[in-house]
Amino acid sequence: MDGVPRGPEQRRPGSSTEPESLRFSVLGPVRAWRHDEPVATGSPQQRALLAALLLREGRTATAAELIDALWGEEPPSQALAAVRTYASRLRKVLDPGVLVSESGGYAVRGLGEGALDLAAAQELAAEAEKARNTGDLCHAREVLNRALSRWDGETLAGVPGPYAEAQRVRLEEWRLQLLESRLDMDLDQGCHAETVSELTALTAAHPLRERLRELLMLALYRSGRQAEALAVYADTRRLLSDELGVDPRPGLQELQQRILRADPNLAEPSAPMAEPVTVPVRPAQLPATVPDFTGRASFVRELSDVLASATGAQAQVMAVSALAGIGGVGKTTLAVHVAHAARSAFPDGQLYVDLQGAGARSAEPETVLGSFLRALGTADSAIPDSLEERAALYRSVLDGRRVLVLLDNARDAAQVRPLLPGTAGCAALVTSRVRMTGLAGAHLVDLDVMSPEEALALFTRIVGEERVGAERKAALDVVAACGFLPLAIRIAASRLAARRTWTVSVLAAKLADERRRLDELQAGDLAVKATFELGYGQLEPAQARAFRLLGLADGPDISLAAAAAVLDLPVEDTEDLLESLVDASLLESAAPGRYRFHDLVRLYARACAERDEQPPGEREAALSRVLDFYLATAAGIYAMERPGDRLVDHLEPTQHKGLRFAEGTAALDWLYTEGASLLASVRQSVATDRLRRGVDLLWAAKDLAESGANSRQYETTASAVCEAAQLAGDHRTEGRARTTLTNVLLVSGRIHQAAEEARLAMDRAAAAQDVAAGSWAANDRGLISLHQHRYSDGKALFEQAIQGFSAAGNRAGEATTLFNLSRAHLAMGDVAKAVDIARHGLALLSELGRTMRLANGHYALGMALTKAERHMEALSHFGEALTIFADHRQRLWEGTTHFRVAEAHIAARRAAQAAQHAEQALAIGCIGGDRMRGHVLTLLGRALSALGQSDRAKACWHEALRLYEENSPTEADEVRALLAPVDAA
Repeated sequence: MDGVPRGPEQRRPGSSTEPESLRFSVLGPVRAWRHDEPVATGSPQQRALLAALLLREGRTATAAELIDALWGEEPPSQALAAVRTYASRLRKVLDPGVLVSESGGYAVRGLGEGALDLAAAQELAAEAEKARNTGDLCHAREVLNRALSRWDGETLAGVPGPYAEAQRVRLEEWRLQLLESRLDMDLDQGCHAETVSELTALTAAHPLRERLRELLMLALYRSGRQAEALAVYADTRRLLSDELGVDPRPGLQELQQRILRADPNLAEPSAPMAEPVTVPVRPAQLPATVPDFTGRASFVRELSDVLASATGAQAQVMAVSALAGIGGVGKTTLAVHVAHAARSAFPDGQLYVDLQGAGARSAEPETVLGSFLRALGTADSAIPDSLEERAALYRSVLDGRRVLVLLDNARDAAQVRPLLPGTAGCAALVTSRVRMTGLAGAHLVDLDVMSPEEALALFTRIVGEERVGAERKAALDVVAACGFLPLAIRIAASRLAARRTWTVSVLAAKLADERRRLDELQAGDLAVKATFELGYGQLEPAQARAFRLLGLADGPDISLAAAAAVLDLPVEDTEDLLESLVDASLLESAAPGRYRFHDLVRLYARACAERDEQPPGEREAALSRVLDFYLATAAGIYAMERPGDRLVDHLEPTQHKGLRFAEGTAALDWLYTEGASLLASVRQSVATDRLRRGVDLLWAAKDLAESGANSRQYETTASAVCEAAQLAGDHRTEGRARTTLTNVLLVSGRIHQAAEEARLAMDRAAAAQDVAAGSWAANDRGLISLHQHRYSDGKALFEQAIQGFSAAGNRAGEATTLFNLSRAHLAMGDVAKAVDIARHGLALLSELGRTMRLANGHYALGMALTKAERHMEALSHFGEALTIFADHRQRLWEGTTHFRVAEAHIAARRAAQAAQHAEQALAIGCIGGDRMRGHVLTLLGRALSALGQSDRAKACWHEALRLYEENSPTEADEVRALLAPVDAA
C-alpha cells in the first residue's frame, strides 16, 4: 500500500470546539453534512475552494495559493474578491470556527475525528497495512474494503481548477493501489475465481495498467485457465507495443515464463507445520513414549507453551492442561509425548498415575497421594491418613520444586483437584474422556481424530513405506475406515505388519464391511470395541437409549430438533441427554445445536441398538419419526417459498408437525444446513415402508438440487429411490422419483439422460393417475424439447402442463410453465407473443406474493425483452431476478442470470460490462452444466474480442469448442465459425 497520501490533520492544539456533527467528503462529489443533513456548498468554484482547504491538512492557504488552485495561470480580474466571497459564503453555512482567516489566507480547523472521508480512508488503509504485515489477511482485506467503500464515484467530481485535477489524479492512483493490494490479498486467500470477474472489468477500464494485468494472469492461472492467462500476456504485449512502443515490464515477463513452466510456487501458499521438538528420554515415572509418535504438531506446540508458562520468569500460578476426547483418540500418547519433551523444564521430577476413570472402579485420590508422597521422598510414617491432610502435605512438599504431574484417564474434576500442585513452577497434564469444565483455571484441549495426512503417516510408520507406497489408495481407504482414530489405525496397521502375506487391499476389503469392522479392529489386548464399551457401560439408562437410537440415523451430523424427533422427547430433555453424551466423549458437538458421532462410535452405537434396544420395533419407529420431521419441515418451507403451489397438498401425511419459520431466511438456513442429513434420511427409507415419504421429502427439498448445493448427493439419492420403487412396482413413487431425477439432470445439462427419465416419469405418473407428477413431467419434457431445438413439441408439452396445473388449481405451477412457454415462442421467432406470455405469468405470480419463482418470471421476461432489443427494460428485470435468486440462495440460477445480463450488454454493444457479467457467471456456475459453460465462454470471447483482447478471446472459444464437442455438436459448429478467421490470422 505504498503511496498512501497523508491524511488531513485539521485539529490544532488549543482548539476549543470540535464540531463532531459536521462531515465532509472529497472522495466523490465535494459535499458536507451536519447531523446527516446535507449542507449547501455552493457553486463549482466555491466547492473547489472548500476542497483545496480540506486537502491542506489544516494548514493555511494564502489567497494567492487559492487563486492559483482555482484558476491556474489565467485568473479573472476579480479573482481575489471572488475568493473572499466564496470564503464568506462557506463560513455562513459551516459551524463557527471551522473556516478561519489567518495571515491573509484561510484554513479549515477543528474538525472531529473521521469528519473527512479521506482521513477515514487513510486511517483504514494504515490499519490494513498493519494487519497485513502481521499476517492477518482476513482482517486486512475487510478493512481495506471499508477504505475503498469511502469512494463515491470520481474523486472531486465536478470540481474545476488545476489543483482539483492534480488531486483527482493523485487520489485515483492511490485508490487503484489500494484496490491492487486488496486483490493481491484476495489471491493470497484463494479467491481466484471470484477475482477474475473484477479484474476483467478493471483491465478493460485501465488497459495500460500492468499490475492489474499481472494479477489477472495469476488469478486465471490459479483458476486452472492457463491458456487464458497466457492470452492476457499476449494481449498486453501487443497493446503496449501499439500504444506506447514498449515491452511489458520484467515482472510481467517473468510471470509469463513461470506460467509456461507451470512453476509450482505460483500455487496457493501454504505454511508447513513445524515438526514437534523431541527431548532425550530421562528416567522418571512417565511411561515410555511411543517410538512412532506421528503428527499432532499444533497440539504439541499448544501444550508445550502452557507448560513453559509454568516455569518462566513471570510464572505466578501452577499450569494445568486438560485433554478430552473419545476413547482411542490418543490422549495418553500425546500427553506422554509432551511430558517427555518438557522434562528438562521440570528437573525436580515427573509424576504419573493412571486414574482408571473409564473403568468400573477408578483410583481413589488418597491412594494416589500416598504413592506420590513416597515418590517425592516422604516416609510412610509421615504420610497422614485423611485425604485433606495428604493433599496439604503434598502441596507443601512440592513448594519450591519444579515438578510435572501427569494425571491420566481421569474420571472427573473432583477426582483431579486434590492431586494438583499448588504453587508456581509446577504443572499438571490431565487426560479424560470428560471435558474438565469444572476444573478452575485449566487450559482445556479437545483432541479430535487425526487428519488424513497424519493418519496415513502413522499407518506408514508401522506397516512400512514399501508396502504402503505400492498401494497408497488402499492405505487411504484403510485409515478412512478407521475413522482416522489413532487406536484403530494402530490396530489395523499392527495386524497388517504381522501378516506378511496380506496386501493393504486385503485389509481394506475386510474393513469395508461395516457390520464386521469393529470385530476386525482388534489385535492382542487392543480392541476398539472394548474401548467404547467402557464408556457405554457408565451411562444412565436414558443416556444409553439416546446413544443407541441416535446412532441409527445416517448423515454427517444431526440437529437438536431432529434428535428430539428420533428420541420422541421434548427439545429441552433431548439437549440435556446429548450434552451429557458430549461430556462423556461418546458424541461430539459439531456446532451450537448440532451433534455428530465418530464413524466407529456410530457403528458401535448401532451394534448396541441391535443388541439392547427393546422392543425391536423401536429402531424402525425412531427412523420413521425423524423422516416425518424432515418431510413436515421441508414441506412447510416449500409452501413458504412457493405460495400457490399445490404440491404440498399431494404429499404423504406425517405424524410429526415439523418446524415452522417466521421468515424465509431462517427457513433456507435450515434447509441448506440440514441438506446432507435430510438426503441421508431419504436413502434410509429405500426398501422400507417409508419409501413414499422418502420420495416426497426428496421432491419438497428440490431446492437442494437447483441451487447446486447438494446436487451430487441429491442425484445419487434420487437414483436409489427410483431403483427401489421400480423393484416394488410402485408407479406413483417411481414417477415422482424420476421427476426429481429429471430436474437434477437438467440442472447439470445432461439432456439426453434427462429426456429418458422425463419420458418414464410421465408414463409412470399417468399409470398412477398422479396429476402433480404428470404436470411437472410434461413441463420438464417441454424444456428438454427446447434444448433439442424441437420448439413446436416443447410448445405443445408446455400447453399440456398448463392445462394440468390449471385443472389442479396450481397457479404457481401454471405461471412457471408460462415462463417456459414464453421461451418456446421466443425460439420460434414470435418475440411479441413471448413478451406477452411472460408478463401474464409474472402477473399471476405477483398476485401470490413475493415468491422465489418471481425470479424465473423476471428472467424469462428479460430474455424476451433482450430479443425485442429493449435492453434497458431487460436489464431491469434481470436485476430483479438476481436479487430474488440471491435472497433464496439459488447460486446456479444467479450465475445463469449473469449470463443473460451479459447477453443483453453484448446486444447493446457494451462489451466491458458483458465481459464482467460473463466472468461472474463462470465464477458462480450455471444451470445446464458444461453446455451452459460453453455458452458463457463463447459470449465472453465475443466481448473480449470487441475489447481488442483477441488472444484471450481465442482461448475462450477453444475451451468452449472442447465442451461443445463433448455435449452439443450444433453449437460446436458456431464456435468453429468464430475461430476460423482468428486461427487463420
